Amino acid sequence: MGIAYEKDIVAWANEQASFIRAGRFDLLDIEHLAEEIEDVGKSEQRELENRMAVLLAHLLKWQFQPTHRGASWQKTIKVQRTQVNRRIQKTPSLKHTLQDSEWWDDAWGDATTQASKETGIDVLKFPEICPWTPEQILDEEFFPE
Repeated sequence: MGIAYEKDIVAWANEQASFIRAGRFDLLDIEHLAEEIEDVGKSEQRELENRMAVLLAHLLKWQFQPTHRGASWQKTIKVQRTQVNRRIQKTPSLKHTLQDSEWWDDAWGDATTQASKETGIDVLKFPEICPWTPEQILDEEFFPE
């Protein structure tokens, strides 16, 4: 075998790509290739979760600090909605993620922690579970009061 996966993943990836292009399937590091392919999917899910957490945190800030509302928060909400919708459009299999309660728990937990840090509001003041539906969250006209 060539370059060790554990020693230099970038060089390893380039080497694996060259083996595939050359039709040298016998030289492929199948186990690590399978792991990397799975990681691509996990990376897309993490990206969606991170964007959703930012969006939710800003919706919380909007609701809980009405005197601080401004163009910056509106812009962040708009950008995150666009990015979440784009991720789902480009990777349709992610849409099922929006029905996964465990995924929502993680995104909501990250959002409330972030909103608490940014506002100084005790995390326990926020709802325990997300009070909005996915449709509301992604609706460009929706802003919680």
